[in-house]
Amino acid sequence: MTPAELRIILQQVREGRTDTGQAFDQLLAAFRDQPFEDLGFAKVDHHRSIRQGFAEVILGLGKTPSQIATIAAEIVSRGHPLLVTRADRAAWQAVQERVPGAEYHEVAQAITLKRDVPQGLGTIALCSAGTSDIPVAEEAAVTAELMGNTVDRLYDVGIAGIHRIMKQRSRLESARVIIVVAGMEGALPSVVAGMVSVPVIAVPTSIGYGASFGGVAALLGMLNSCANGVSVVNIDNGYGAGCIASMINHL
Repeated sequence: MTPAELRIILQQVREGRTDTGQAFDQLLAAFRDQPFEDLGFAKVDHHRSIRQGFAEVILGLGKTPSQIATIAAEIVSRGHPLLVTRADRAAWQAVQERVPGAEYHEVAQAITLKRDVPQGLGTIALCSAGTSDIPVAEEAAVTAELMGNTVDRLYDVGIAGIHRIMKQRSRLESARVIIVVAGMEGALPSVVAGMVSVPVIAVPTSIGYGASFGGVAALLGMLNSCANGVSVVNIDNGYGAGCIASMINHL
């Protein structure tokens, strides 16, 4: 049962078109169904949307194009939206054969198929410190948009030219939650969080020279932020940031 089908049942009960006994039987039948589909190499979690509000997301890393396509087809067959992260064009071509209409987002390296989902209440502002951080930022953006959110992109606004982010203050203040993506020393989330009163999700990237240690320097800088309201996800985890921002924006 999809969230949309669950909402229909509840609405019918509210309007008196279905009595509580019938609704109970429908819900019981849905929950008695096997909550996952065993494909041998993967067990697709079809109840993820019931528990967490969004369908299972496929991580493309380490999977063959055929495996990705098979999992994708199973997810879509139940009426769920599709999101594959860290996917290349070979994976997209395989998915297209099983899921017509699937889109490939080159910069984000993501495959999507949209479905109707509940819409977020406000806007998610998405800042990248530099152009090199955009691939991670786009992973966050594609994730958040597929989950029903409006995303306002503010790219290349790092503190090396701090006037660039200062000029965006009104856009930042109008957001309900902000994602800030930065590599190097990872200072931008502290600056942004010091300007606004909404949650800031910091995403360290692996962009930087040797002493950045593949994003560890940015990660530690963000974890040590002196600004209020900053939370931090793992290095290059645009998907995680987009998912958390969507949950906040749907509260």
